[in-house]
Amino acid sequence: MKKKALEFMDKVYLRKRAIIESVNDVLKNTCQIEHSRHRSFDNFLGNLIAGLTAYSFLEAKPSIKIQRFLPNISVS
Repeated sequence: MKKKALEFMDKVYLRKRAIIESVNDVLKNTCQIEHSRHRSFDNFLGNLIAGLTAYSFLEAKPSIKIQRFLPNISVS
């Protein structure tokens, strides 16, 4: 395969992969969001919303601080 040049944001995300993986681990193990077969779509949404709500109440959450650089645009 030929090497493909990565975009800038893709390089940033690759550097932050460990933090992204730790967030996935917390969501799956602590907040009990897992890939399973629900009998109805409503049960799936209920499980997902309950897990995300539990995650929002956690004290220490891993975070990524990424700032996008926008060019200075002056309006006259």
